[in-house]
Amino acid sequence: MTLAIAVEFAPLEVDAHGIVRVGKTRVTLDTVVTAFLEGATAEEIGEQYTSLHLSDIYLVIGYYLRHKAEVDVYLLERQHQATVIQQEIEQRFNPLGIRERLLARRNQVKLL
Repeated sequence: MTLAIAVEFAPLEVDAHGIVRVGKTRVTLDTVVTAFLEGATAEEIGEQYTSLHLSDIYLVIGYYLRHKAEVDVYLLERQHQATVIQQEIEQRFNPLGIRERLLARRNQVKLL
């Protein structure tokens, strides 16, 4: 019996915004790699993100391990983008005192 060896490609796709997603799901490469780096197994990642196939998770982890330098640069860029967006949002909508404002709004609605 001869085993046919086939090349398996990582199921990664870049969306219109330049974000790398796993297959046709909304789960990002960032999500899977971060979970893996935090010690989650492929099975645990699959339990957390049920839209992912276990085989795809293993392929993504393998891709990360083979292309660690490139993926790490991508992850740093994404983290920088997230920080910039968070700062912009916090400038527009001050998070300080948000709990008190929301409680006051809720109490005002109750009085009506």
